[in-house]
Amino acid sequence: MTELVIREDRGAIAHLTLNAPGSLNALSDAMLAALKDRLNALAQDETIKVVILKGAGKAFCAGHDLKEMQRGRDSADQGRAYFADLFARCAEVMQMIPALPQPVIAQAHGIATAAGCQLVASCDLAVAAEGTRFGVNGVNIGLFCSTPMVALSRNVPRKVAFEMLTTGEFIDATRAREVGLINRTAPHEALEAETEALGQTIAGKLGAAVRIGKRAFYDQANLDLAAAYDHTAAVMVENMLWRDTNEGVQAFIEKRKPDWAED
Repeated sequence: MTELVIREDRGAIAHLTLNAPGSLNALSDAMLAALKDRLNALAQDETIKVVILKGAGKAFCAGHDLKEMQRGRDSADQGRAYFADLFARCAEVMQMIPALPQPVIAQAHGIATAAGCQLVASCDLAVAAEGTRFGVNGVNIGLFCSTPMVALSRNVPRKVAFEMLTTGEFIDATRAREVGLINRTAPHEALEAETEALGQTIAGKLGAAVRIGKRAFYDQANLDLAAAYDHTAAVMVENMLWRDTNEGVQAFIEKRKPDWAED
C-alpha cells in the first residue's frame, strides 16, 4: 500500500512528502487523514526542530480531489453532510500547522492551487521554485475558494487576495514573493538545497525559544496592541528565566559559542 505522506528525518529536520503524484497530491480524504497523523506525531516529537512540507512528482498540491467530492453527491442529501465534514477536516489540518511547535516550511514547485495554495499559506514559511504557479481558482468551475480564502487573506493584502479569488488567475513565484505568500524563490534544481538551508538556519537556534516564539507570534496577532505587548512581555520574562537563555546571553557577552543544555 502506498504511503500517502512520507516522513524522512534528517537530523533535527523532518521532511514530509505528499505522495500521490498521479493526482498532483490532491487532498483526498485519505491524504488529509495521513497528513493529520503525521502532524500529530510531530507535535509530540521534541527531537524535531523544523518541518519541511513538499510534494512528490511535478506539483506541490492541486487542492481537493474533485472526483472524490463528486462521488459525495451520491447520498440522499446530495452530499451536504459529506461536504461539511470534508471542509471541517481540511480546516482542522490547516490549523494544526500554525499550532505545531516547530516552524513548518512549504517547499513548493509546479502548482499550488485552491486548497493546495491554502496549504502553502497555512505554513509558517515558504520557498518556491521559479515558475511555480499559485492560484485559488475554484471560481473557474463555479466554486468560490471560501476556505482557502481564510489562510490566503491572512498572508497577502486584501485586494490581492480578492483579485485572485474572483478572477481565478494564477500568480507566479516572483509575484507570490512580492505579495508575501512565500519567502524565497530558487531555481528548480536548487529548491531542495535552498529550503534545507533555511531549515538548518532555524534548527541551529535554541529550539525551546523558537517554540515559545512561534506560539507567541500567532497568539499576539489576534490581540489588540496593548494586549499584544502585555502577552509578549510575559512570554519574554519566562524566556529570560531559562538556563539556556542565560547561557546564550552570557556567551554573546563573552564572544563565545553558547553551551546549551538542549543540544
